[in-house]
Amino acid sequence: MEEYLRSRVPWSTEPSLETKAEEVGVNFDALIEGIKNNHSDEEMAAEFGVTPKTIEYLKDHFMTKGIGSIMGQD
Repeated sequence: MEEYLRSRVPWSTEPSLETKAEEVGVNFDALIEGIKNNHSDEEMAAEFGVTPKTIEYLKDHFMTKGIGSIMGQD
């Protein structure tokens, strides 16, 4: 007897990093560039006009969850 795995559509457990960045007025591409170039939270906060805590939160999301939090299987 053969078993067939049923295909399931991947789903997200929470909004993506891009969505979260947009919600607080941070340009997603510039955020990723800042992370890539190892800019400090304070530098990025000044650039985007938000608090360093906001940048810390966005960077933490990137480091722990990546760009999106997709679960499920094909």
